[in-house]
Parts: sequence; structure tokens; C-alpha cells
Amino acid sequence: QVQLVESGGGLVQPGGSLRLSCAASGFTFSRYVVSWHRQIPMKERELVAFISRTSGSTNYADSVKGRFTISRDNAKNTVYLQMNSLKPEDTAVYYCKAATGSETYWGQGTQVTVSS
Repeated sequence: QVQLVESGGGLVQPGGSLRLSCAASGFTFSRYVVSWHRQIPMKERELVAFISRTSGSTNYADSVKGRFTISRDNAKNTVYLQMNSLKPEDTAVYYCKAATGSETYWGQGTQVTVSS
């Protein structure tokens, strides 16, 4: 059974940090490009960060560059998103996605709320 399970979300004050995790099972994780996305109500889901199969390449949305870091551990079938200097506008449901050319899997999402 294919699963992507996010964790690590929660409520944090502006300027704070959170580390999201996404644990994969049921497929060969190392063969998949992985990314984090986020969505707020009434808006389209947006790409936050991307990491290649071997971590050799990463990319970030302009809004999070310099604050967020994506990483992966293929031995643990897990991808991470370290989020620093959080802002209220980072509030969203965060999803991880694993994709190849023919298959795409999504997690169920984890809520991140940045508020004082």
C-alpha cells in the first residue's frame, strides 16, 4: 500500500521554526522526485520546494528562498522541510508529493499555522 504521511505541523509564532517530515512506504522512494506544496482555502496548491532523486538538485519558491530547506534521506524513505523565520503568510496545509514520469503520490497534508 502506497503511503506518504506528513508530520511536524502545528502552531508557531512569527519568526519561529518548524520541521516537517514526510515518510514514504509502499514504493521505491529513491526513484521518485519529491516536493513540498502548500494550499490555503480558495487558492490553488503551490510548489514550495523540490528535491531530485539523489539530493543533487533543489529548487524553492521565491517566497521561501533563504528560509526553507528541503532534504531527503533515501535510507529512511523520508523527506524533510526545515522552515525558519516563519511568517503569517506561510500559514497553509503543507503536502508532500512523490513523482516519476508515470506515477504521482500525495500525502494527506499537515496544517502549519503562524500566528501570535
